[in-house]
Amino acid sequence: MNDPDGGAHIAALDAFVQVLASVPEGPSPRSDDDGRAFYSGLCEAICQLTSAQRALIFRYDSTRRQVRAAGAHGIDVEIFDDGFFTVETLAAAREALATDSVVEIPPHDAIPPQYASLVGDVGGLVVTPMAAGGRWVGVIISDRPSSATPLPAAESHMLWTLGKTAALATTARISTHQAQRARELEARIDMARDIHDGAIQRLFGVSLALSGEGPLDAESRARCADELQLAMQDLRNALQRPLGRTSRPTNTTLGEELTRLAAEHAESGIVLERGDPAAVPPDLEPLVQSVLVEAVRNAHRHATPTAVRVSVSDEADAFVLEIRNDGVTHNPGPSGVGLRLAAVEALQLGGLLEFGQPSPNEWQVRLVVPHHG
Repeated sequence: MNDPDGGAHIAALDAFVQVLASVPEGPSPRSDDDGRAFYSGLCEAICQLTSAQRALIFRYDSTRRQVRAAGAHGIDVEIFDDGFFTVETLAAAREALATDSVVEIPPHDAIPPQYASLVGDVGGLVVTPMAAGGRWVGVIISDRPSSATPLPAAESHMLWTLGKTAALATTARISTHQAQRARELEARIDMARDIHDGAIQRLFGVSLALSGEGPLDAESRARCADELQLAMQDLRNALQRPLGRTSRPTNTTLGEELTRLAAEHAESGIVLERGDPAAVPPDLEPLVQSVLVEAVRNAHRHATPTAVRVSVSDEADAFVLEIRNDGVTHNPGPSGVGLRLAAVEALQLGGLLEFGQPSPNEWQVRLVVPHHG
């Protein structure tokens, strides 16, 4: 696209960067770790630099595998938390992404009925693509004053440029998170290497001494005892390190997540068979929700479920979550990385995550975590 006023766009991008620099690095009290404050900052910058009165960003959440309202300015983003969205929800969204262009539509054109009242008396809606390198990151939906004329070409290009910048900022944020995960993996590999080079080698030497013929003399027994003590110390030192990642904070509850998953996968028959979702201790919510999402994801990846039964209990100082699905017609093979990482996190909390086939047609995921108070 030709830039009719390159200087103005450079100045606008400079202001855009300044607004983003003022966004706190950590999540705000009302936001989750998906960066609601970050994306709301993007929306605020867009409203400051264009004629938009309100702005809302929808982006694809790879963790939940769904499109979510990521941030907003001038409107409460939480209104959209319970919605289920795709690029088909608003036809203009697909058009904007497919053509990599800003699309202006009448205010009530193809708006889902449950959100029509939010549009109000505006001059029109504008859908700006967030795309970079051929990747669809999301869309920015903004409105304009009721007295506004059709969107000028210069402002359309400004929005297109800001959409590209927002996409790059989002991609950079995702890359930073992936780099952090890579560092965590490297730390776990280092821990495994240290255990192998220390405790395992010592225990191997002790096993060789004990497997020899004849009784051990006093000096050999003392040496074996010393090696065992040193091996135990090596293990203690290793276990003082974090064993793996922790689930990202969430502003939802297990009950809300069950409702969302049941609506998203209506054909799977996701039901709460037993227990009260409100029984989840607040500090365990991120892990419990992570296990539930991974269990449902694996059920659809490795089976054709017609029933996914969820049980919750908080008895005898231990919290228990169990997810059982049918529709397993073959050996599902090894579990996914998500469940393996969740199992490591459960160990950090003194708990246990088990998964397997209790019967030929079923798959079960069971989380048990000690809980006091």
